[in-house]
Amino acid sequence: MTIQEGLPFPQDAAQAGKQESRALAAKHSRRNSLHPWEAPRGRMSIVAREWRIGAGLTQPIPDDLAPFVEWFYKKPEARERFRWVLRDSLDELLDGQRTGRWAYQHLMKTEKTYLGTAIEVNLTREFEIKEGVDLDWSIAGVDIDCKFSKDLGGWEIPMEMYLCADHGDRAGHTDHAAVVVWLDDDNSEWAAGIVRITDERLRWKQDRHASGDRVRAYNRDNKRKLSDGARSEVFWLWGGLQTDLPTNLLRHLPADVRDRILTASLPGRSSSGQQRVNQLFREVQGRLIGRQTVLTAGQQDDAPKRARDARKALQPNGIVVLGHQGSHRHVASALELPVPVKGEWISTHLVPVSSEDARPKFSLDRQFWARAREDERLRPDPHPAPDLPDTRKIDGQNSSEVGVTT
Repeated sequence: MTIQEGLPFPQDAAQAGKQESRALAAKHSRRNSLHPWEAPRGRMSIVAREWRIGAGLTQPIPDDLAPFVEWFYKKPEARERFRWVLRDSLDELLDGQRTGRWAYQHLMKTEKTYLGTAIEVNLTREFEIKEGVDLDWSIAGVDIDCKFSKDLGGWEIPMEMYLCADHGDRAGHTDHAAVVVWLDDDNSEWAAGIVRITDERLRWKQDRHASGDRVRAYNRDNKRKLSDGARSEVFWLWGGLQTDLPTNLLRHLPADVRDRILTASLPGRSSSGQQRVNQLFREVQGRLIGRQTVLTAGQQDDAPKRARDARKALQPNGIVVLGHQGSHRHVASALELPVPVKGEWISTHLVPVSSEDARPKFSLDRQFWARAREDERLRPDPHPAPDLPDTRKIDGQNSSEVGVTT
């Protein structure tokens, strides 16, 4: 074998002197260019009638699953952490900052396949789950696996997870348990359950080519799905169907509103990331807007800077963009708006009002401010929004002192 040393860089890179730079590739790259994604035509998830589950279920905990259930239930804020792992895992694949994608249906087939892996990896990190002996996880000292499907009931189970004399060396050492996970971003729904995998709880079918006997229903990878009758064997964590998958804001906006945001531009100019972020805060008022939404709309780095620049751009129109710092949280609370935390913002249109105005309000420099009504927002000559202090509290409407307190 001949070993070549000191191979020269390609001539064009060598001449530019930037062989380690992205500059040459970026000149012609289309990978991260703005792409106008269409609204999905098909559903993300299918829920077969046999697998429909309700919310608020009360189930006895099976003795063999109790260690796993108790392990999750003892973790601080486990349900909140679990649902945010699902949100973040899907957002990682969408990669809106670079691709502009805002729906599961925009993913390529290979990316959709990876979603289950991403969820398992992120759950492992979030809950510091140890590695199992035969399976990926060990919870309460016992092997258990994690399975994801975008279709409720569609989890695919490999041979090594259950006992079967016909499988030989490929059979599991025991009937293992599995954490089964599902989400539907179209409807902001999700569910997680734990089930003991057995040969009889997996799908069977009639053999059409031989005796017509009952045979195991394998797919091409020798995996099988849970039978419809196994639904009753699943212990659903936190009471079954969950309807609060963290909202994918762009996915759930009315189509015309979303189009105005993602195509925002000034007359005679092409759309820019900052213009789209400005339009986002102009269109979506009174609702928390997260970092991921800002990054997807702008397709630029540094979401906080885009929000700060939007605040400056919209202030002459009477719109404030509130964050988590300084007086902003106090203003949001005084106006009875959701209060942002780090990585969140909320916008609203303000108008100056008198101290007798019944609306929730705050005062700044001896002037009261309240959220604008519809007719006030439509005025052709809006009053500029106030410049909110960064470090001082704002008086609420029930304060006996008008002005700003330190």
